[in-house]
Amino acid sequence: MPSTPYLLIADDDDDDCFLIQEALQEFDFPAPTRFVANGQELLTALEKEPFNGLVLLDLNMPLMDGREALQKIKQNQTLRHVPVVVLTTSNSQEDIQLTYTSGCSGYVTKPNSFQDLVSMLNKLSDYWFETVHMPPGTGRHA
Repeated sequence: MPSTPYLLIADDDDDDCFLIQEALQEFDFPAPTRFVANGQELLTALEKEPFNGLVLLDLNMPLMDGREALQKIKQNQTLRHVPVVVLTTSNSQEDIQLTYTSGCSGYVTKPNSFQDLVSMLNKLSDYWFETVHMPPGTGRHA
């Protein structure tokens, strides 16, 4: 795996994945992007090789939803430090509370417009790929 951080997006909605990819291209996102369609695929991808980057996690997916995937990631000694930002349509206070209690790094509701999606992803990119320094052992390998 390359040492360059990458963005791993778990979302089963093909339209949302397409819009996210288009939005990232709007501002020349600085990292490679990979998509998986459910929590099982996400866990497989994270366990396959050392992870270097950020996970964007939808909550409502088939086979294993984002809530269960987040809990499994944060309970896994090797994966627990992987930053996971929930990106979902849910505004539910119960989902917000549950995901933060489970260890998510942030919770963002999917914007309603393409320009708002571009803006939100640009802000996430600036923060996670330009500003934040991760501690040793998080999967960010030099």
